[in-house]
Amino acid sequence: MKRRTVIYACVIAGALAIGVAVAAAKTTLTMSGSTSVAPLARALATKYVGVTHHTVGFRIAEGQSDIGINDVAHGRVTIGNSSRDPLPSDPHGLTFTPVARDAVCVITNPSNALGGLSQAQIQSIFSGQVRNWSDIPGAHVSGPIDLVTRSGASGTADAFQNIFLGPSLHPATSAAQKSSNGLVQNTVAHDKSAIGYVSLDFVNGVHPVAYKGVACNLRNAKSGTYGGTRNFYMVTRGAPKGAAKKFIKWVRSNAAARAIVSTHWVPLH
Repeated sequence: MKRRTVIYACVIAGALAIGVAVAAAKTTLTMSGSTSVAPLARALATKYVGVTHHTVGFRIAEGQSDIGINDVAHGRVTIGNSSRDPLPSDPHGLTFTPVARDAVCVITNPSNALGGLSQAQIQSIFSGQVRNWSDIPGAHVSGPIDLVTRSGASGTADAFQNIFLGPSLHPATSAAQKSSNGLVQNTVAHDKSAIGYVSLDFVNGVHPVAYKGVACNLRNAKSGTYGGTRNFYMVTRGAPKGAAKKFIKWVRSNAAARAIVSTHWVPLH
């Protein structure tokens, strides 16, 4: 049979899964979790399938970071993808291996291309203390602010809380909660009054807002001048072993993997 990449759908923990595999693959690595990590995981998996001459395949499900962490903890997947740091409440015995860094961008509709926001302004907007665009200097629209956030299982929500809001503030209950970066991106792209936040890989069609005077872009994330960055992790039960260990080692050390990370994310070294 001619070798080919097979794209197929399945359900893992209620999430759509994309397969990067071949029919003759001897080993299949299953992954689930963060919608921020998913584009990177797919790109790395596609390259790795070629490197291993199609002896390893992948099934990658998108969900949220908490889903990936719980899936791997309960043995439902080989690797959980997480865009948040480990928490004391996570199941015991997990190993969080960092594989890249990412920028979290506050985004608005292109019709409301804000020049920038301070941390205090972001806090006042997302906590609901300021509710009208007329109260935000530099806004190009007026009327109520439509808040778009992520649901609680999201690693991006956790990162936004830690980086932008801090421990004492929380998003307003009036915010529209979305289950993926893509849904936040799409909502803000179609609502001139909306503001939200996404992984840097999801800023097409929206306007990334500068934070503390620094643009949210890949160059500034790589240089360290942009302050809104966080880690991406691949999570395993215990230390990585077998095919998962080989793949994660390749992701962290191989030049081809680094080149993939560098396209939209920040390499660790």
